[in-house]
Amino acid sequence: MENNSITNVLIVGVGGQGIILASEILASVCIASGCDVKQSEVHGMAQRGGSVTSHVRFGREVFSPTIEEGCADYLLAFEMLEALRFIDYLKTDGVVFVNRQQIDPITVASGVSEYPQDILFLLKDCSKNVLEIDGLNIAVNAGHIRAVNVALLGALSTYLGFDENTWEENIKKHVPVKSYDINLKAFYEGRKSV
Repeated sequence: MENNSITNVLIVGVGGQGIILASEILASVCIASGCDVKQSEVHGMAQRGGSVTSHVRFGREVFSPTIEEGCADYLLAFEMLEALRFIDYLKTDGVVFVNRQQIDPITVASGVSEYPQDILFLLKDCSKNVLEIDGLNIAVNAGHIRAVNVALLGALSTYLGFDENTWEENIKKHVPVKSYDINLKAFYEGRKSV
């Protein structure tokens, strides 16, 4: 990272996927690595499976907590439709990390609309840098379905250049002691998946 550059990470998904926890871990890793960090969240209808977004911006000096459209270096999407919904935030040369998980929004669950079947194709049509992550499978193999968020952080971490020990320390600070080993395994499997 150049001295004056700012890195923008937009984390998106639906309520209950651990987006806020993931953004807190990322922000604490950035702070521990000597960066100025600004973080902003939109919870929406989080408890009802609604859209949740978190903006994390870090660098030498950051003033605004929100990412403008067309300015995200990384889009970390915990759900496929949410990736498509926020693709306009990605820079031309930005990278999308998309969890291959489908969670039907209320309109689909109620039969009002259909879940698009060609999301990955549409994403790849919008960006040349789309990385598909099977976060759910990684989390299950690590020991718990709720570790999807940390698995996706593991994938993202391969692009950010922060020390692995710093990631480990900050994951430990934010997850319950009893689930630390599961989350650490998910993190490293997420790293391997990229």
